[in-house]
Amino acid sequence: MAQDQDDRATVVELVGRAQSAMLTTMTPDGDHVSRPMAVQETEFDGDLWFFVDEGSDKVRQIRENPRVNVSFSNDRKSEWTSISGRAEVVHDRAKAEELWAKPLETWFPDGLETPGLALVKVHGETAEYWDAATSRVKQMLGMARAIRRDDPDEFPVDHRSVEL
Repeated sequence: MAQDQDDRATVVELVGRAQSAMLTTMTPDGDHVSRPMAVQETEFDGDLWFFVDEGSDKVRQIRENPRVNVSFSNDRKSEWTSISGRAEVVHDRAKAEELWAKPLETWFPDGLETPGLALVKVHGETAEYWDAATSRVKQMLGMARAIRRDDPDEFPVDHRSVEL
């Protein structure tokens, strides 16, 4: 039980430090489509929020098949996180105001008044994370050891699967 809580806390930390996110949806033909999304400055509690255009392909795909994946990376710290769950399109002005940040005007030039502005809420169900040693020297030594011993587990990375 304590390990589960520690693993969930690690996921929260990794999502909070992430520099980029990719949202993956599925087309009606079963193809996976990933696109970069702006990481919202909010405490991760199992739900992820993204601003979207109501008329976008990703919104249509979510409505047809709400199963999605969101991956995060922080290359500077060698951290990667993958969260699977169900998405829904949400129209909640108060939540949009809470999450809004000036850089979003890059994609939504009229701010919260942008026609078709909506939110996607992803209810995280499971997560996986990879947290490698922060020292590049340790990574390189671990990689060399893994290659020499033909054992990928020798690479210095903490990899866990977590129920959210």
